[in-house]
Amino acid sequence: MTERYEVVVIGGGAAGLSGALMLARARRSVLVIDGGSPRNAPAEGVHGLLARDGMPPAELLARGRDEVRRYGGHLRDGQVETVTRDGEDFVVVPADGRPVRAARLLVATGLVDELPELPGLRERWGRDVVHCPYCHGWEVRDRPVGVLATGPLSVHQALLFRQWSDDVLFLRHTAPPLTDEQAEQLAARGVRVVEGEVASLEVVADRLVGVRLSDGRPVAREVLVAAPRMVARAGFLAALGLPAVAHPSGAGEHVPADPTGRTAVPGVWVAGNVTDPAAQVGAAAAAGALAAAAINGDLVAEETRRAVEAARPGGIHE
Repeated sequence: MTERYEVVVIGGGAAGLSGALMLARARRSVLVIDGGSPRNAPAEGVHGLLARDGMPPAELLARGRDEVRRYGGHLRDGQVETVTRDGEDFVVVPADGRPVRAARLLVATGLVDELPELPGLRERWGRDVVHCPYCHGWEVRDRPVGVLATGPLSVHQALLFRQWSDDVLFLRHTAPPLTDEQAEQLAARGVRVVEGEVASLEVVADRLVGVRLSDGRPVAREVLVAAPRMVARAGFLAALGLPAVAHPSGAGEHVPADPTGRTAVPGVWVAGNVTDPAAQVGAAAAAGALAAAAINGDLVAEETRRAVEAARPGGIHE
């Protein structure tokens, strides 16, 4: 027989585990299915998370899994292939083919960073090629920073990283020409603009030392800031009529939801980067907890409705 849970959580990162913990503590039967590819795996530590600053991402998740198990939650490794509706339940089919049924779903699969096509860039991602000043700014403070401009948000990135270093170059690369206002802002903050497309990264002894432009000019830098296109891992939701759509910021795609994580499909909640690309670990964990509380409340409301109906004269007793 197919296993059935009150809630299946798809994705075992900060958002998914936090949601599963809340649900398990609420005495719900809950299963976490995790594909094992967290977005922050390349990073040495999680930053900006109170009382856990600098903790390796793998250690944080291992502690979270232990806590979920402590309250009776179940965990299973695997990539979810499809999710369909069958009556009042959802049928979740992982890659290993062993389906499970769920009354509610919490989707916390995160996102994929689609990086600019540049030789050597992906190998340095999360090390000396970064994107978020709040995640990495302290670690790269006072070092020569180059911002690889690929779109309109790159100017904002350069102005932010200027907070952590007074040596910031704006490498215009493939971005549109600067507006007069943007040029004025960068100049006022002492950010010099370097014209020309970046062709490759220069790495010596496993350290970034600069970039090389397409005309052969080298530009010395120790840190490169790049803006990925952030795309929700949510292809399996399409069968439910819940595709990822363009995020209002222009930064990529997400699954829209209300402030509690409730989506347009009844019974499906989302939390973390799958719906909020900018959420850091703390915010993702908080969103998972909030969604879990909403899911539990929804289940309580359904159970109460059924109990009331069963208690009425002529009601159907389950």
